[in-house]
Amino acid sequence: MENKGRDYGSYVQVGKFKWFVRETGSSDTQLGTIVFIHGAPTQSYSYRVVMAQMGDAGYHCYAPDWLGFGFSSKPQPGYGFPYTEEAYHEEFDKLLSELCIDSPFFLVTQGFLVGSYGLTWALKNPNRISKLVIFNSPLTTSASIPNLFWQLRFPLLGEFTCQTPIIAERFVEGGSPYVLKDEKADVYRLPYLSSSGPGFSLLEATRKATFKDLTSRIASGFSSGRWDIPILVAWGISDKYLRQLEAETFQKNNISTITVDMLEGVGHMPQEDWYCEAHDVVHSKK
Repeated sequence: MENKGRDYGSYVQVGKFKWFVRETGSSDTQLGTIVFIHGAPTQSYSYRVVMAQMGDAGYHCYAPDWLGFGFSSKPQPGYGFPYTEEAYHEEFDKLLSELCIDSPFFLVTQGFLVGSYGLTWALKNPNRISKLVIFNSPLTTSASIPNLFWQLRFPLLGEFTCQTPIIAERFVEGGSPYVLKDEKADVYRLPYLSSSGPGFSLLEATRKATFKDLTSRIASGFSSGRWDIPILVAWGISDKYLRQLEAETFQKNNISTITVDMLEGVGHMPQEDWYCEAHDVVHSKK
């Protein structure tokens, strides 16, 4: 049970925090580096199959658990880590430095909250990105915010909700046409069963987030005239949280740079729902 769900992973000490980072492939590759970013309230486990396939294809892949999520450190709110967007960006920069990721890399992002922070980090650092792939994520100001995040923002209700052990697996299943197999559900549940830390980290991160401002900056930042690095949006059209129109509207704002692939029978997390299609998208030359 101790190593369950830790496929390809090890701990990386960066300053006072310990990151859990999955790694596949070799640094000797000529194809380059891919960094996979997960959203809330999940973890990098969702990328385990895709990154294994991409490693076999010749890429050097990393997938970290954000601080407060998965198997990474979960600092107590108010003591050393404020759970703000800026703090996440600063610690992510330190992690990239520790991993010696210096050349422009291929960034893959998905999901809400910390997934969005991956996109806003890219907007701050376009010179470090060679290509961007976005799986289902809030991309415009019309994006719906799942009930989970509204519940977490309410006093008392949020404190109760964040301590629900099945919070992550229910979120994954809530956005998908599929039910997780028990062995997968166990991994998403494990951090929330191990301690109260992940729940309170999620609570603090949610309350510090400004969802409308985030999506506004993402929509405008990747628009025509402001972003010219290739973007591939791979969209699971069976997503129960975000509409297909989200991807289509995002593309219209920068039609020459953004390509959209619609994935049939795939929900909110393409990398988990149908990883074969997710692999094909990431490996494509678009």
